[in-house]
Amino acid sequence: MTDTSTADIQQLIAGAGDTPRALRRAVDHVGPARAAELAVEEIRTRIDVPVNPHEIRVGLRIEHDGYDTATDRTLTLTAGRPVRVDEGMQENCEVRIVYRLKDLVRELWGPDLARTAGTRRIELATAHDTDFPPRELQPSIASATSTVIDALSPRTPDLGTLALRHGSDKWGQVHWFTPHYERHFAPLRDTPVRILEIGVGGYADEESGGGSLKMWRRYFRRGTVFGLDYFDKSALNGPRLQILQGDQNDPAGLDALAREHGPFDIIIDDGSHINEHVRTSFTALFPHLRPGGFYVIEDLWTSYLPGYGGDDRDLNAPHTMMGLLKSLIDDLHHEERESAPDRALSQTEAFLTGMHVYHNIAFLEKGVNAEGGIPRWMPRAPHW
Repeated sequence: MTDTSTADIQQLIAGAGDTPRALRRAVDHVGPARAAELAVEEIRTRIDVPVNPHEIRVGLRIEHDGYDTATDRTLTLTAGRPVRVDEGMQENCEVRIVYRLKDLVRELWGPDLARTAGTRRIELATAHDTDFPPRELQPSIASATSTVIDALSPRTPDLGTLALRHGSDKWGQVHWFTPHYERHFAPLRDTPVRILEIGVGGYADEESGGGSLKMWRRYFRRGTVFGLDYFDKSALNGPRLQILQGDQNDPAGLDALAREHGPFDIIIDDGSHINEHVRTSFTALFPHLRPGGFYVIEDLWTSYLPGYGGDDRDLNAPHTMMGLLKSLIDDLHHEERESAPDRALSQTEAFLTGMHVYHNIAFLEKGVNAEGGIPRWMPRAPHW
């Protein structure tokens, strides 16, 4: 997708979270036909592989409010096959789903209003539009319709399910990260976040990787996801997902990309796992994290591997990821330490407000670290 597509979607997301008048302005600015096209592409990225054994055609009509036109598509669903999306509404559709454009945009990209009906019209059809479909088709029709409705719904599956669905290694096999992510990211789930993940995956294969990025895009349905990789992964670009190419050990390059695409609400380092690279990326990118956001470092185990620049003998080695985390504990408590009154605070002293460390993963929370410390009148030594 082009930068123009990203800008158009972000405008629709902003309008969907605002007043009806603001939403109408956003649709008018993007253009109703363009808005409908982007909505169809969003649905295409969300829809699961069907499980209905019989081939079922679901017609989707998007009516443009105030205009004499509509956007029609036919979605063909068969178990085990990717959903096929064709232009137009085929006459032999077993089901038709009809949306007004503004309702669909709000359903896809607006806040979750906990509505389960009243935003669409569903019509059951047959070849003659008079009789119920054959009994053997009815379960497949129900299953196919449910698959499409799930893709339209503002409610998204949990991260463990999405990790397995999109081939992310954050759940299963060697990593069990998604419950930790769910615990910290759930409050942001319904907001238009900007996410940067370092490391797309798949090494030099241009079309391989991106499972975690697709997982984040589905989980944060109002968010924009950026993936940074050393190799060219632009073939994975898509709606609300943009690939950036760069070196995570290049501070100037990281600063430049963050100034262009940030600030970010979430930054995840799942890149090279080389200790020097992780420390470089953190120093360069933490200033570009929004207050209330999270900086996540995965695969802390390489802190103990000399091949990654780690150290399994000196557990307080300052050049490792664990050395970084241990120093950040002191930065978090800078107000409790004696220091010169005119000393300038570091970024992490001034803005690190929380640390949550689990097995092989750390969450660093950003805010304003200025609670005042323990008052000076509190005794500095026990009285007994």
